[in-house]
Amino acid sequence: MSRAFTGMIAGMALAFAGYFGGFGAFLLVAALGGAGYAAGAWLEGGGQVEDLREKFVRSRR
Repeated sequence: MSRAFTGMIAGMALAFAGYFGGFGAFLLVAALGGAGYAAGAWLEGGGQVEDLREKFVRSRR
């Protein structure tokens, strides 16, 4: 899937959220989309799920 197509799908999701759910839903979809993008890019770059889990466990101590 190309980046342009992925961007178009993300834009359509934000548009639907903004139209049907209002500005709060728009912000929620944008934030979760950004978090998903960041996690996917990190994993694609060679990150391991266990490393991410350890960071969250260490911060609780």
